[in-house]
Amino acid sequence: MAPQISTRARQMPPSPIRKLMPLAVSARRRGIDVFALNIGQPDLETPEPMLARLGTFADKTFAYTPSEGTEAYLDFLQEYYRSIGYELTRNQIVGTTGGSEAILFALCATTNPGDDVLVVEPFYTNYRSFATMAGVRLVALTSSGEDGFHLPGPAAWDAALTPKTKAVILCNPNNPTGTVYAKDELERLAAFCAKHDLFLIADEVYREFVYDGRHARSALGLEEIADHVVVVDSLSKRYSACGIRIGCLVTRNEAVWQAALRMAQGRLSAPGLAQWVALGARELGSGYFQSVVNEYQRRRDLLYEGLRAIPGVFLRKPEGAFYTVTRLPVDDADDFARWMLQEFEHEGRTVMMAPAGGFYATPGLGKDEVRIAYVLKRANLESAIEVLAAGLEAYPGRRES
Repeated sequence: MAPQISTRARQMPPSPIRKLMPLAVSARRRGIDVFALNIGQPDLETPEPMLARLGTFADKTFAYTPSEGTEAYLDFLQEYYRSIGYELTRNQIVGTTGGSEAILFALCATTNPGDDVLVVEPFYTNYRSFATMAGVRLVALTSSGEDGFHLPGPAAWDAALTPKTKAVILCNPNNPTGTVYAKDELERLAAFCAKHDLFLIADEVYREFVYDGRHARSALGLEEIADHVVVVDSLSKRYSACGIRIGCLVTRNEAVWQAALRMAQGRLSAPGLAQWVALGARELGSGYFQSVVNEYQRRRDLLYEGLRAIPGVFLRKPEGAFYTVTRLPVDDADDFARWMLQEFEHEGRTVMMAPAGGFYATPGLGKDEVRIAYVLKRANLESAIEVLAAGLEAYPGRRES
């Protein structure tokens, strides 16, 4: 008889973003074209100056780099934060293996096993995985699609607080909802964290992706709780470079920084080649982000208008990031997403989406919702909307409104 795996291992949830991948692979083998709207993998090319860096790496060995990041990479990060209005020292930044490691470091540095962390649902589903690794419990406050998934009011925050609450984790702009939180929302949250002596883990990897003239306010600007704030960041989406797995943790709390540094030392170093590639972003002109944002805003507008035109579909216009949580006229979004990949095709095409139930902690919520990532070229998005509309019309579990 084999030894039993750990409780942590048994509790580790599957990814609602990737769990349908085998069905998509099978559909493609059958010759069906699958539009992948399930994952935030941009189809924009990684900027040429970053790609070009690969050909200039002269070292003869892929050696370990400093645990906190190379001097050049940390300099690059300081320059980036300075460009958005925040002066940081080297001893306030730790280079990480993507934003994912930064989230895990942040949770492990600010909580003990058995503690509670408040999160607004629907939330980035991998927070659940990181919380399981850290041995903490996510306590969810439910936001509503009717108001664009903005933060619940003060009473909900007070009700969610427990004696074991140590932190709040917030993604702004938000994955999966596309919400951009307003200044007054963040200030109320800062006051709540100050009152109850809580850390605020701010996931800001979509900082640049805001639309209609909005501005995403960083938690680094919440000066009144500067020692409470831990920012997690990534180059993945900002530069369409998800696969290089490089990001950072930023905090003005020296104890948190020291703890994150020790964790970084424990895993030795972030990818050295990725840090080298990242430096190519210095060569990008001031118009780079604006052109990218303009393209995503056009994609958002196309998707929003297309989905709104489908009978029974409900969504609010996303304000940032490149996602929407959309309500469909179906009994079960999980079953519908599988059916689309296993049993349906429209003119040789189908669509893969992420059922939204996995983005909630409260059982039963999100059952008729999906997260859609508008990361495809507009022509492909247009086709995907057509296929989705045809699928909803044919689906045997369709719920009439």
